[in-house]
Amino acid sequence: MREIQIGGLVSFTTIDYPGKLAAVLFLVGCPLRCTYCSNPHLITPHDGEYDPEKVFDWLKSRVGKLEGVVFSGGEALMQGDATIEYMQRVRDLGFAIGLHTNGFYPNVLSRALDTVDWVGLDYKATSRRYNELVGNDIAYKLMSESLDILIAANKSFEVRITLDPRYITKSDLIEIINDLHARGVKTVALQKYIPHFEDGQTPTTPSEREQFFNDSELREQITKLIPTVIWRG
Repeated sequence: MREIQIGGLVSFTTIDYPGKLAAVLFLVGCPLRCTYCSNPHLITPHDGEYDPEKVFDWLKSRVGKLEGVVFSGGEALMQGDATIEYMQRVRDLGFAIGLHTNGFYPNVLSRALDTVDWVGLDYKATSRRYNELVGNDIAYKLMSESLDILIAANKSFEVRITLDPRYITKSDLIEIINDLHARGVKTVALQKYIPHFEDGQTPTTPSEREQFFNDSELREQITKLIPTVIWRG
């Protein structure tokens, strides 16, 4: 089996794994081409900049200091069983395992769930706008399958929606929230869009990015449907 390819590491975070002090490993490779990608250098598969064994030795030194390790990307599940095997090794050290995923690999997710303790799943737009945002016409279907897997597994997870006003309107957001409510999703994180790379794209304004957060009626409507709503500004 090819060893895991790690393209980035955050040594300490309090926001990437809710309720836990964690490190984040950013894995190389992603099948999507999201217009607002914050890690474009990780999209194309390549040899990682971090030696997996050296990272593992470093994680050993963090036992008792950190509580969890989050596997992010790129798309962490693109590396398949190499990711799952490394997750299990890290879990055997005593860390809780978190996963950030776009849901493109439901079959891999299903295999990983015995090893993963918490999942953050990206729900990027309505089905009508998904392809426009991510550049892949089957991504919505696969994400939806991954969401069904998480619900059926009774796994601790949150659905994360990045509120890019170029791809999500307020009515779109309510449509997504209604879908999540109908499925019985309990936790949703609504994330303010941060314009990392808007060169050559239609720029957004602060008021456009904040409109979802400043609309008290919208917020109330959402909190009536979802038990736990996290507003990440």
